[in-house]
Parts: sequence; structure tokens; C-alpha cells
Amino acid sequence: MSDTAETADLPVDGLDAFKRAFRRHAAGVAIVTTLMPDGRPAGFTATSLASLSAVPPLATFNMAQVSSSWPAMTDGNYVAIHMLGPRSRHQAQRMAADHDLRFVGDHWKPGPHGVPILDDVTAWMLGRIVEVFPVHNSAVVVVEVEDGSLGDEDDALLYHERRYFKPGETA
Repeated sequence: MSDTAETADLPVDGLDAFKRAFRRHAAGVAIVTTLMPDGRPAGFTATSLASLSAVPPLATFNMAQVSSSWPAMTDGNYVAIHMLGPRSRHQAQRMAADHDLRFVGDHWKPGPHGVPILDDVTAWMLGRIVEVFPVHNSAVVVVEVEDGSLGDEDDALLYHERRYFKPGETA
């Protein structure tokens, strides 16, 4: 019997079941960047990006209210949503690391409204936050897209079992 089969039938609580299940749910990887109220750049890696509507063009992402970027998630503030491919895996790793080091270096430039735009991404969209829905200690953020650009074509970048992969790649 494999370790997976042995552990698959063990009882778990709701939190453990939730974590284990979502680790096995591959998700696309995006980065959200913005400016903090004091003008400093901020950003984080997000796997919860979703299209909400085409007309008007609305996207959503989720985030924890304890995130260092949380103070920038206010109605009317601008954010850039960056889609990543395997070539931009380094951007995901950088944005998931220490928040004080995320914007050290030449891997970004100020974009419209001063919002940080990352280099080497497959696409980016600039939008204005139109709604923030707090839910427990997290929130759903709704963004109306106003601008954007495509980068070089690349495969998708997936996050699965705490690792970044391109489709078809294995550990």
C-alpha cells in the first residue's frame, strides 16, 4: 500500500481537508501590483484570479486582510494584474518572498498611474478597484480593467502542491 493510499483514508478536520484538497488543485499564477497609500510599490502572488464579466471587463482576486498589500485595496485605487508563464516563474517567486525585497531591482517599471508593471509577463491589465467584499479575515476584490498589454507568448504557469509548473511538467 502506498503512503498516499494509507493517508487518504485517515480522518482530518475541515481545515486540514481544505488545505490538502487545494494543494492538489492546480491554479494559474498571477501577480497583483499597486501603490500603497504612501506611494511605495506593493504586490503579491495570487492564484485566485478570475474573470467576472466581459462587459464591463471585470476581474476578481482574493487576498488576506493581513497581507502587507491590504492597505492599498481601496475603492478607486489602481492595480495591475500580471499573468505569468514559465519564463516569468522568477517573478512569482520574488513576489511570494519577503515584501521588503519585492521591488528591489530592475524587473519592473512604473506604468499608468505609477502602478508597477513587471517585465517578462505573458500579459498585464491595469484596472481600478470598484468593490472590496470582506469575508472573515480575507476579501474578494473586484477590478474594472481599463488598459493592458500582451507580452511574449508562453505556456501557462501553474501552482500545484506548493510548487510552480508548466502544463505537462512533473516534479
